[in-house]
Amino acid sequence: MSILIKPIITEKATDLSELNNCFSFVVRKTANKIEVKEAVENTYGVTVENVRTLNYPVKRSTKYTKKGLVSSVKGAYKKAVVQLAEGENIDFYSNI
Repeated sequence: MSILIKPIITEKATDLSELNNCFSFVVRKTANKIEVKEAVENTYGVTVENVRTLNYPVKRSTKYTKKGLVSSVKGAYKKAVVQLAEGENIDFYSNI
């Protein structure tokens, strides 16, 4: 099973990549910083300087509607923000 699940392409993540050369990924929950660094370097062929990880918990919500009580769950995930060396870049849109 791969450590990198998918890249995060949002407005905030795009600003980080343009200004600070940082790229965001959803990673496996059991992955540590060393494994994330090796996976990004092997997958994209770049040099990684720094890795920051964030754990997001499960979010549960309940709504009262005409149909009755509706509950929903947004699953937990782990996010890694990877800072690349000067001059390095990852192009997510090259395969489109």
